[in-house]
Amino acid sequence: MLTYGSEEKAIKIANNTIYGLQAYVNSRSTERAYRIVYQIDTGPVMINVLTHDPLEPFGGFKQLGIDCEYDAFGLIEYLEPKTILA
Repeated sequence: MLTYGSEEKAIKIANNTIYGLQAYVNSRSTERAYRIVYQIDTGPVMINVLTHDPLEPFGGFKQLGIDCEYDAFGLIEYLEPKTILA
C-alpha cells in the first residue's frame, strides 16, 4: 500500500509502474473517481466495487499486454478488414 498527498500524486504513482492490468478507485465522489479513471493507464477499472464481470472486455496495458479478450473487442485481432468497391 502506498500513500499519496494529492490526486495528481496518486495518478502519477498509478502510471509510474510497468503494470497496468486492472485498477480500483474508491471515492465518495463519483465525478472525482471518473476524472481519475480517465487519467490512469490500465485495463478495466472498478469504482467503489470489488466485482468482475467475466463477459466484459478484459485486457491490460504496458508489460501486461495490449490485447483485449471477450466481447467484440476480443475478436478484433482475428479480423482482417477489406474494402470492396463496385
